Amino acid sequence: MRDSETFTANAVRCREEADAATLDNVRDRCLRAEAAWVAMASRSRRSEKARDDRVATVA
Repeated sequence: MRDSETFTANAVRCREEADAATLDNVRDRCLRAEAAWVAMASRSRRSEKARDDRVATVA
């Protein structure tokens, strides 16, 4: 499993926790965590693509 997939799965889990939260501060914390995981997944996908492109060029 690639890092971006792990980060995306964590974002989904945080969204589910936010949807289930009954306290506003818990919901907000989960939504902030989701946003952070989404950003990490995006950066990771860019890095993975660049790495794949480099490997394809060398091969």
